[in-house]
Amino acid sequence: MGVKTEFKCSTSCYGAGADVVIRTSDGQSILAHCSILASTSPVLERKIDKARRGWNSVCTIRIPGAPSDAVIAFVQLLYSTRITALATAEMEDILDKHGMQLLALSHAYQIGWLKKKCEITVATELTPDRVIDVLKVAKLCNAPRLYQQCMKLIAKEFAEVQRSDGWQFLRQYDPALELEILQIIKDTNQRKIRWKQQRAAQEAYLRLNEAMDCLQHIFTEGCTEIGPRSGNLSKRNNDPCAWFGTCQGLQLLLRHFTMCSKKLAPEGCLRCQRMWQLLHLHASICDRPDSCKVPLCNDGRFKMKTQREGRSDKTWRLLLKRVVVARAMSALASRKMPAIVFRSWTHGQSIE
Repeated sequence: MGVKTEFKCSTSCYGAGADVVIRTSDGQSILAHCSILASTSPVLERKIDKARRGWNSVCTIRIPGAPSDAVIAFVQLLYSTRITALATAEMEDILDKHGMQLLALSHAYQIGWLKKKCEITVATELTPDRVIDVLKVAKLCNAPRLYQQCMKLIAKEFAEVQRSDGWQFLRQYDPALELEILQIIKDTNQRKIRWKQQRAAQEAYLRLNEAMDCLQHIFTEGCTEIGPRSGNLSKRNNDPCAWFGTCQGLQLLLRHFTMCSKKLAPEGCLRCQRMWQLLHLHASICDRPDSCKVPLCNDGRFKMKTQREGRSDKTWRLLLKRVVVARAMSALASRKMPAIVFRSWTHGQSIE
């Protein structure tokens, strides 16, 4: 015969007037009330209706798959929503002790609020040693948030997870889940690589856009030792350059370009080729060719050659498109937002 257990709290005895007996896997019996259990879980309601033979008779239901202390905690939490509210510390202590079992029970008996709390509690206690076991439970209990947290930890601490007993058991008895984990890790790493490549490409387009601004700035206003085409440095030349790093590198490149004897050779030096590419890029995207002071920008032959080469080169057209987009995004980012004035209807005061 199993041992009967009566629930007691500080205010009442749960066993008083009990009309249902809950039997656990290890043979213990727990006294409870049909009205409480049926109102909190539709699954328990169906079990009670099936087991009940008469209105006044005590019915017996079984809650298998969990130790008796976890079932006791489970029923105690069900009672806490109707009879007495558990203190936060007491509920956290129960969830810390029986989080995995309560997650499985709340999923099996369709108790959503308890399932969410168990997911949060178990997710905060994840470690590389037990993450595989938690992942299995999350998958069986359809807990996507907990499943995602497990996968994040596995991807982050994969070397340590591979040394755990759970991983060794998984490799031997569940190769499908092992393949699923490895595929997710592979996809995650590929996404990180693509993100880094896209970020590097975007930074390159922004640097090219900055180089175009510096080129216009050097030949229009002048900067440090290089002045505009007319040779007169403007007053703004004395101010600190906003693009000092890029401007300095571009000035060194311009000095080399003007002095290099191989700049017109079919296979000129690499630095001269880079300067030609910058001039081609500027001529392709400049929207003021008639008044532009950058060399060769308003040269018709150079312009036609640039357009002809651009139409036949898909890579060049894509580069132009990305630089134009980067220029537009940079202009939007540097635009100052107008001050929004809020007027108080009660006092007639303006607040910026």
